[in-house]
Amino acid sequence: MQPSSMHYFPLAWPFLVGLLFLFFVLVALVELGILRYAYERMGIPPRYVLTVLLLSLVGSAINIPVAQFPPEQLVSGGLIDFYGVQYVIPVVREWPGTVLAVNVGGALIPVILSVYLLFKNKSYLRSFLAVAVVAFVTHWLARPVPGIGISLPIFVAPIVAAFTAIVLGWRHAAPLAYIAGSLGTLIGADLMNLGRISGLGAPVASIGGAGTFDGIFLAGIVAVLLSPVSASSHVPGEEVRK
Repeated sequence: MQPSSMHYFPLAWPFLVGLLFLFFVLVALVELGILRYAYERMGIPPRYVLTVLLLSLVGSAINIPVAQFPPEQLVSGGLIDFYGVQYVIPVVREWPGTVLAVNVGGALIPVILSVYLLFKNKSYLRSFLAVAVVAFVTHWLARPVPGIGISLPIFVAPIVAAFTAIVLGWRHAAPLAYIAGSLGTLIGADLMNLGRISGLGAPVASIGGAGTFDGIFLAGIVAVLLSPVSASSHVPGEEVRK
């Protein structure tokens, strides 16, 4: 096995640059003071949120192997187009079979931040319902893609997470959208479809990686942009309800 083949950016460069551009737009909005209070309303100081988003983008190139499927005919190298987005297939030689991995930027970091937001905002029931809705929709729309694993149309997670968060908790839309978009996608699209990975010929099937990372990252950006909704409906002194 070649360790270097485990680590690669899941998106083709034009799409990766596009996400990086969106990130810098958020940086500009924060520096201009437009989203500063909104970030704090989300439950995290603005610089920390930006740091987490940047780490997620950089961490998308890091995969932690956790399991291995039986050897099969693998697809090696190239790009796969899925709903207009190009995903990278790593070049491998002497590969033992499909390696199941956890993506740092698309799974590990979002899970840690989601758990933090869950306890910070103490909106347990709303969060559970929002995650369940996103998990159901993403599981329904996720598709097995040869060479990649499980993939999801890029805008499904952020749109469903945003809509669900606004409906379930207008005042807490921002943290709800992030929690639902991250955990819901990981559970519905990735974890609930693990049984469909075998036979796809993917060198690396990454949870939160190629196929779902872009949607999870955009869900984070949408959550930040929803923060003004939460802020505008905030009543000073009001406690967050469970």
